[in-house]
Amino acid sequence: MQPSPPKLPLTPEEKQHLKASKVKLNDIALMELSELAFYLQASLERAQYLRGLAQFQSVPSIGPKVSERVVQMGFYSLDDIKHTRGEELINRWEQHCGYWEDPCLEDSFRCMVHYANHPTSERTWFDFTDERKHYREQNGYPATRPTVSWQDIFKKTR
Repeated sequence: MQPSPPKLPLTPEEKQHLKASKVKLNDIALMELSELAFYLQASLERAQYLRGLAQFQSVPSIGPKVSERVVQMGFYSLDDIKHTRGEELINRWEQHCGYWEDPCLEDSFRCMVHYANHPTSERTWFDFTDERKHYREQNGYPATRPTVSWQDIFKKTR
């Protein structure tokens, strides 16, 4: 079964360039940056951003919003997160955004790190819920964790 293509924030021009070059969205995750930049007619930084989103969305059950968060933290490939841990990523993300997140996001980060180390794995984010719960029962959260929840933040913006 063909994986679904990543959802990428491509400009109309970038879509047109990819189509003219016969590049499929599913190919982007594995392309060399210089090659992707050439086909997009974009900078290496733009190519790196888009390829990062595509690579992270290649992980089973990981979508564009979770992928975007990992890229916002400065990770652009599965290799970049291979030697980290899901709890490290969520701690870093919460410091970055200033509020604590839905625990499912930590499950997603754990899934991504697992997949980076086991690329044929078909485990999905919810397969990591028990692992997270066990870890948090044993270790809790860091003292520096933000005190405001994502729910409080998003209630105020509605």
